[in-house]
Amino acid sequence: MYDEDGKPPEHPRGGGAARRILRTRVALGAAVVLAAVNPLTLSGSAQALAPAAPVALSAPASVSASLSASQQVQWKTDTVAPGVQVRTGVIQNKGVMPVWTITLQAPAVNRLTGAATWAPLGDRTWADTTERQLRTAGFEPRVERVVWDEYADTPRGTMGWQLRVGSYATQAEAQSANQAVAAGGFRTAVEWTGYDGRQLADRESIHVAVIDPARFRGTVASTHDGNVADRETTSSVAVKNGSLLAVNGGFFITSDADGVQGTVAGIAAYDGELESMAAGSRAALILADGGRHPRIADLSTTVTARAKSSTYAVQGINRLPGKVRNCGRPGGAPTELARHDTTCSLPDDLVKFTPRFGAALPQGAGTQVVLDSKDRVVSAGPRGGTVPAGGSVLQGIGGAADWLTAHGRQGERIPVREVIRDSAGRQVELGAHDSIVSAAPTLVKNGRIAIDAATEGTLDPLDLSFGFAWSNVRQPRTMAGIDGHGRLLLVTVDGRQPGVSEGFTLGEAARFMRSLGAKQALNLDGGGSSAMVVGGKLVNITSDATGERAVGDTVQILPARRG
Repeated sequence: MYDEDGKPPEHPRGGGAARRILRTRVALGAAVVLAAVNPLTLSGSAQALAPAAPVALSAPASVSASLSASQQVQWKTDTVAPGVQVRTGVIQNKGVMPVWTITLQAPAVNRLTGAATWAPLGDRTWADTTERQLRTAGFEPRVERVVWDEYADTPRGTMGWQLRVGSYATQAEAQSANQAVAAGGFRTAVEWTGYDGRQLADRESIHVAVIDPARFRGTVASTHDGNVADRETTSSVAVKNGSLLAVNGGFFITSDADGVQGTVAGIAAYDGELESMAAGSRAALILADGGRHPRIADLSTTVTARAKSSTYAVQGINRLPGKVRNCGRPGGAPTELARHDTTCSLPDDLVKFTPRFGAALPQGAGTQVVLDSKDRVVSAGPRGGTVPAGGSVLQGIGGAADWLTAHGRQGERIPVREVIRDSAGRQVELGAHDSIVSAAPTLVKNGRIAIDAATEGTLDPLDLSFGFAWSNVRQPRTMAGIDGHGRLLLVTVDGRQPGVSEGFTLGEAARFMRSLGAKQALNLDGGGSSAMVVGGKLVNITSDATGERAVGDTVQILPARRG
């Protein structure tokens, strides 16, 4: 899992030249990323998205003129199959010169737990006080204003103030200088300014896959390759399935401390079967009828077990009872709301396990009942063992364990009803050829940028120690969108590679997807998980030092099968 707008900082101190540079960047503004990828302003881009490419946003004439002198864009288009194209683009901004720098960390308090922590920016009082302390200690700090990006559910204006020291050509130089700053009792981090959303990235490496269901005769599906309690690389799944193209999917568990590795942290469905429940109401890509009718919606899930006239809420599918990665379930602590990369606890928890859970069942306090294919109780007792073929298992702790003990008598039926709804309350029915992959947040809705980062739990306006790097700093990302002609857009941008590819902020990701003509778009898993595979080969550069990361589910573009 994850291990971003174009608005510049306002330096309270600085020479006239610095102010002129800032004014130039303001003139480019947030539209600069859009202009860089606008299919109508890049040679050959409109043709690559043909037929009938949607009209994308056009940058103002002044911006276009500025870009013509400062920006280089190169694109290559490959037709993978009829109705499937991949565009590889490198966006370079001339004159942009990121540097390594030392960033001071501000003391903060985790809003949910009350624990002391650190934030990459603080309020003006902290910035001014710390600046004086640094100058007294012999350093030359600079104060940079950070503004809120165009999120749909956060404040506007100043987010906070960032305090930095020095500009260095190499990371090693910055780390060496950082020793002296840290020795003065300051909390610090060495950072590359190219990751800031406050200046243009010097270079971005992007892959855009366009799948046209009107022409493509194969199948588009999300898959966990038969075992939801497993991790595999996107490329290994693609090779195994003979896929034309593939990208990584949604968020998943990477640590035993948070649950069973590989299991999805959010809603997931494969071959028409719900295999993981939603974390609150978060964005999801619904691939209906083998990808013939893709759409994006915020989805929530309600699952209920019934024993005669008694019912009990199931809070999870295929996850460790008592632990909910990304939170978003009633009764969860420290929050019932979606909270990214956070594990909440549920002392009273009922979890269903399906045949796709290919690992040993969790053991521990509580009880379980084993059900056959007709939902009849086969056995009841301590937690453990495996899920029987064609059957299922219910595990309960707390009050759920008591309910299972009272109603889990052999031969009794305990059917489980699963309901998926979108944000309008409409029920989503799953067919045999339907799949769902989810992540967060929404990027584009009804053709407009609509990043609900706070609602979907990737950013907390009341706690700047949470989500800033994930949302406002450039990261490798995978995005999915649907344009006005029903075409599916799968996009990766490489990141965490100074001078090679910086990544996107959430805001940049949204503007890029909208520039492609996306009417709906969401952010999938990113960071070291971001991967695109074409013809069985990884085509992007992943950011993990150890190579391509093993992930949870993936989105696979499969060729048509005879018969």
